[in-house]
Amino acid sequence: MAILDIKNLGISFGGLRAVDNFNLSIEKGELYGLIGPNGAGKTTVFNLMTGVYKPSDGIIMLDGENITGKNTVEINKAGIARTFQNIRLFKNLSVLDNVKTGLHNEFAYSTAVGIFRLPGYFKDERLMDEKALSLLKVFDLDGEKDYKASNLPYGKQRKLEMARALATSPKLLLLDEPAAGMNPNETKELMETIKFVRDEFDMTILLIEHDMRLVSGICERLSVLNFGQVLCQGPTGEVLNNPEVIKAYLGD
Repeated sequence: MAILDIKNLGISFGGLRAVDNFNLSIEKGELYGLIGPNGAGKTTVFNLMTGVYKPSDGIIMLDGENITGKNTVEINKAGIARTFQNIRLFKNLSVLDNVKTGLHNEFAYSTAVGIFRLPGYFKDERLMDEKALSLLKVFDLDGEKDYKASNLPYGKQRKLEMARALATSPKLLLLDEPAAGMNPNETKELMETIKFVRDEFDMTILLIEHDMRLVSGICERLSVLNFGQVLCQGPTGEVLNNPEVIKAYLGD
């Protein structure tokens, strides 16, 4: 069974059909890419998958569960986590606390326990610190655990956002342009990090990306969106050499 199965997904904004008849199937453990020109509808697909938008049509199945139309919290608990094209961290919180905010699916002491600092509070806080620190070590960020998130270099902020997403224990990780703003060395390091996350966490990853070096270097299969519709799907090498895909990117 595919871990993600999307059928006939669509959404309209007024008279604009932003995504139309979108279909996608991803197997567990795949590293899959969603590419296309600017304005093709890629981030809109992510927003539909994560409950930011409600689809006008279609069905989204995650690991056999219908998550169509659920809100963002319900979808995260079902097993989808994401990062954003524009980094969204709690910039005034520490690196460690940023990751701890992602542990809400695993730890949830009551308000009373937190206010009165009952024994359960200290136990859960200690376990959360340990879990968050172990995730930071994966991304080589444990040495900066007490830094403000805003004080991290750009590339490390990207890694921190991934660590926070993984803290929610997802089945599917969505990465929205993870290499945006990175130099070639940072992009190369990011490629290794993404592959490591897939293997270390037995994770399924769907990413949007414009850097074709990254896409061709790590993605096993691709879907190409153009004007809200799927132009081409298949193995990465075949898709990137498809004349229609080249035309969509470069024009006539």
